[in-house]
Amino acid sequence: MTVSNGSHADDGLSLRFWGVRGSTPVSGPDYVEFGGSTPCMEIRCGTRLFLLDAGSGLNACGRHYRDEVSSALPKEIDLLFSHLHLDHTAGLPFFKPVVLDPERTINTWCGNLDGACATQTLDRLFSPPLFPVTLDILPCRLAHHGFKAGETLTFADGSKVDTILLNHPQGSVGYRFDHAGRRLCVISDIEHSDPWPDPALLDFVRGADLMVYDGMFTDCEYPVCRGWGHSTWQKGAELAQAAGVKAMAIIHLHPAHTDAMLRKVEAEMQAIMPTAFIARERQTVAVGAPARIAAPALALTA
Repeated sequence: MTVSNGSHADDGLSLRFWGVRGSTPVSGPDYVEFGGSTPCMEIRCGTRLFLLDAGSGLNACGRHYRDEVSSALPKEIDLLFSHLHLDHTAGLPFFKPVVLDPERTINTWCGNLDGACATQTLDRLFSPPLFPVTLDILPCRLAHHGFKAGETLTFADGSKVDTILLNHPQGSVGYRFDHAGRRLCVISDIEHSDPWPDPALLDFVRGADLMVYDGMFTDCEYPVCRGWGHSTWQKGAELAQAAGVKAMAIIHLHPAHTDAMLRKVEAEMQAIMPTAFIARERQTVAVGAPARIAAPALALTA
């Protein structure tokens, strides 16, 4: 597994983190290395692009591509939602290279509403008095698709993505991407079960080259946060080791966890699972590449 701040891989399966923080964005000198934007990931299956979640990190993604050649982003963007809480949706109107282009289409995919799509929820969120601009006046076209978590999504180009329902208030969706003999699983937001690991989830992530996992809390913090819908890096490591997962990235970082604390947590985690790491904004991961994790640069330039 290689990790860098460079561009995505051209042929394989790659992942770029645009937002890794949970619940609310943070900023300041204590949040430079890991970043402060809420969840957004860019997943490339060869040249095929998926975006997963539209937290405040989607703004940085848009800024990055604003000066790229026109082919850097396809005319149709598939945006997969884990769920529709504010920290996973707030960046949608600020994805400027797409939402301001009348020739673009954003396909949203939502699987935690028992088959319903995100139209009603997003229309409520992005409307006065909560927000001054309604989505229907954006130049781009929005096409909302609903499904039931557990179904396999099949797209017009034949691409397939597997899904699973996760334990989270109002539900959340985990995603599995298989491409070029590599497997990536994104498991956030989730609260671990008792007993653990959950058999269905164990089977879902089995053999993954990389599992992205919700590690918002430590084991010491979790007891007073039980029922909030989040997990610990320790439970992520248990799941990864039981399922034969080759590497793990921790995401949905607690907004109060500083760079200093997260570096300490990462060292503790790597003592148990050497191929585990805490995700940093703008990291690009070549999934399944030689199993060595390079230390990313600290600068967070786009």
